Amino acid sequence: MPVQALFKPFHLGALELPTRVVMAPMTRSFSPGGVPDSKVIEYYRRRAAAGVGLIITEGTTVGHIASNGYPNVPQFFGDAPLAGWKKVVDAVHAEGGKIVPQLWHVGSVRRIGTEPDASVPAYGPTEKLKDGQVVVHGMTKQDIQEVIAAFAQAAKDAQSMGMDGVEIHGAHGYLVDQFFWEGSNQRTDEYGGSLANRSRFAIELIQAVRAAVGEGFPIIFRFSQWKQQDYTARLVQTSEALGEFLKPLSDAGVDIFHCSTRRFWEPEFDGSDLNLAGWTRKLTGKPTITVGSVGLDGEFLQFMVNTDKVAQPASLENLLERLNKEEFDLVAVGRALLVDPDWALKVREGREQDILPFSREALMTLV
Repeated sequence: MPVQALFKPFHLGALELPTRVVMAPMTRSFSPGGVPDSKVIEYYRRRAAAGVGLIITEGTTVGHIASNGYPNVPQFFGDAPLAGWKKVVDAVHAEGGKIVPQLWHVGSVRRIGTEPDASVPAYGPTEKLKDGQVVVHGMTKQDIQEVIAAFAQAAKDAQSMGMDGVEIHGAHGYLVDQFFWEGSNQRTDEYGGSLANRSRFAIELIQAVRAAVGEGFPIIFRFSQWKQQDYTARLVQTSEALGEFLKPLSDAGVDIFHCSTRRFWEPEFDGSDLNLAGWTRKLTGKPTITVGSVGLDGEFLQFMVNTDKVAQPASLENLLERLNKEEFDLVAVGRALLVDPDWALKVREGREQDILPFSREALMTLV
């Protein structure tokens, strides 16, 4: 199967990508004090130089007191972090690539003791107490507006520094996703109850980002059926319900849907071979990004624990067939690109035998 489909340009309004290869957002925790440094700049530059059309940065936290959940992840607020990101943008653009930040709030995943202010509890849709202590602060309507404003400001800052769009992290059991789920969203106001109501936070957030950046600046929205707390979870059970869920998000201003799955080749619903990205494109008419173990023979869950397993490069034939049929528009590559910055170049040149295998050690360094 010829690989040309991966290396055709993609156009959406003012966004012009040289290839269909996208670098998936992957938390790397190499930004002490929240500031991306020279190693981070070089990490992204190398991927752009080797033919990645669009880089989606690792999750980068918005300017809210409880947005962060992990040490050494980058911020997207404050003078020093934004100056660091500006250097990343310039380095990627110099190589002919495009880049968007993934804007992130971890929500109730945060633990007391986490930087930057160890005293701040998690913020989430619903309050949680443990041993009489508030471990998740149930967000008031003012809190909701403050978080929305933080995302809008981050998007504006991204636009000002020359980023090529933004991605809103609405997946994997973090804050935006926590509002979607009945189990984590027990609210009785207009942000709780039906899935339409539980989507209100995301819709208002997207609308605020759109208002902040104006028309024509691409907004990518990443969502998932599964959560990191439950890999078998399903937000919706049918294609009809998926359509009902996606339409308000699409209408609010999403330009591209990033459809997070663990294995891109798995059908989303019975009776069709379409994956989540395929169904989303069909239902919304918007471009989609597929993702999930592209280029590797072992999916990422195996590597969340200490293991000596190694994921070897895998055939792209199924992926290329689907891309040629226009089931989806763009292909996000995660671990294969994390371990081998030249992955796209090697695929393009037919040097699959030279692609590096992925092992857990790759997570320990930036290359």
